[in-house]
Amino acid sequence: MIANLIGGFIAILIGVVLIGPLATEVGTTTATTNTSGGACQVGSLYTTGDAQCQLYTSSSWGATVLDMVPGFFSLGILGIGIAVTYSSLRQAGIV
Repeated sequence: MIANLIGGFIAILIGVVLIGPLATEVGTTTATTNTSGGACQVGSLYTTGDAQCQLYTSSSWGATVLDMVPGFFSLGILGIGIAVTYSSLRQAGIV
């Protein structure tokens, strides 16, 4: 029981630490402003200076879906926490 709790705690700790960098990376990838601060235009041609707009201009729905990744990652970490707690309580005979 203790081994499950320690393993689960380590998995949750690593997951929580990774949420911030994951959200930052996704935000950079799905940026709706170009490198000069102007708004990305869907369907417009972009130059190498506007490479930050590549995902948004090629597929705005792809950028929207990618923006949901940190939320689903957080839900996965929450699920791990619930599963570890439930399995430990079940092994202890409480549930």
